[in-house]
Amino acid sequence: MTNSRSNVPNGCVFRDPAFMANRDAPIHRWVPWVAGYSKHFVEDAINRHAPEPGVVLDPFAGVGTTLVEADHAGHEAIGFEINPYAAFASEAKLKAHRVNLGLLQDSVERFSVFMEKGVKEGIRPKTTPPTAFRTRAPFYSPKVEQKVLLALDFIAQQELRIANIYRLAFAATMVTYSNYSYEPSLGRKATVGRPNVDDYDVAEAVSDKILQMANDAAWYRETRSKRKRKDGRIFTQSFFDGYSKIKESSVDLLITSPPYLNNYHYNRNTRPHLYWLGFCSTPNDMKYLENLNFGTYWQNARDCDQIELDPSIKDRAIRKTIAEVRRKNPDKGVYGGKGWANYATHYLNDCVRFAKGAAWCLRPGSTALVVIGNSVLQGVPVPTDQFLAKIAESHGFKVIDIHIPRDTRVGSSILNSSVRANKTNKVSLYEAIVELRCT
Repeated sequence: MTNSRSNVPNGCVFRDPAFMANRDAPIHRWVPWVAGYSKHFVEDAINRHAPEPGVVLDPFAGVGTTLVEADHAGHEAIGFEINPYAAFASEAKLKAHRVNLGLLQDSVERFSVFMEKGVKEGIRPKTTPPTAFRTRAPFYSPKVEQKVLLALDFIAQQELRIANIYRLAFAATMVTYSNYSYEPSLGRKATVGRPNVDDYDVAEAVSDKILQMANDAAWYRETRSKRKRKDGRIFTQSFFDGYSKIKESSVDLLITSPPYLNNYHYNRNTRPHLYWLGFCSTPNDMKYLENLNFGTYWQNARDCDQIELDPSIKDRAIRKTIAEVRRKNPDKGVYGGKGWANYATHYLNDCVRFAKGAAWCLRPGSTALVVIGNSVLQGVPVPTDQFLAKIAESHGFKVIDIHIPRDTRVGSSILNSSVRANKTNKVSLYEAIVELRCT
């Protein structure tokens, strides 16, 4: 195994995978996303490892960066995503070339008239807020909420494909005019010194987004390689449960980024989108998604009996690290090393499940690229990239390299947390790309 960290930044063969690069890219900019990687990274991966049309897989697809780039380049794109909002966004992007641009553009004027009349006349919306969606402070101020509900009334009257574009435009803008923001986790604007949003032109925000999406859809239709072929596919389910739907040894390139070992609540941070778009209606729906999450969450694992590493994980460094975390702060019970060791063990066991599924899908000689970040738990460094590589070696892969395109990344919630890291500043966080070859 080699490691390209010593060559940072110019020696790495991949560009910075940070998702922020997607903010101005057609199609990719349709929805903001806290986690994920850039289109440029996927471009590099495809050019290097899949120059001819083939099958590209992303087991943790998020909002579809891999799928869109693969589809646009002429590949068959397949993805799995447990979060129904993210899967919805991915599917909408993959079908951008099918949007009826005339109907969509004509609808914007009707939407503006509908909204103006509703606000001016004080029309009572038929749509109601999701009853189970609870926040510490009102998510929307009264004036904003009335406009949001009117917008949803309009959306409900549209043909399905047009309605779905509007739903996504609303989802992409909905936090902007709320009393919440991402810092990076979802929280009240007031807690970070920002004022609540008393009023906002919701119609203009959604209309502007729709027009941007229409322009992008036109570009996608025009530039999509080999247009007469089937669309990319996204399965709204766990890769672990669904990978057998893919023909064995049929995938030519796997590009993905599973959740990091940082206890970030990927599903919880999309609660507004899940509830307001109707993907969740009860807390049990959210709990179900949390239980599906790669590596679960510390809050779910900490109270369990001691979780043991999968028997196939025999690497001494991995086992030593888990044992070291478990010994930390025994006086704190599950809030000490015991709970965090359970969390890390569950995560590494899911790395085993991932490796097995990936080995099933990939043809011999093909490549898997996994973007992953290291971590620190209870002051103990956890080189997740190296551990994933060692696990993969036990399940049908050869480790070609570990590239480090970003030798620093933001992680104050990890490094400055007394329960996670004992406020250590001796460990730097980096982002790695683990390059594997299926044998």
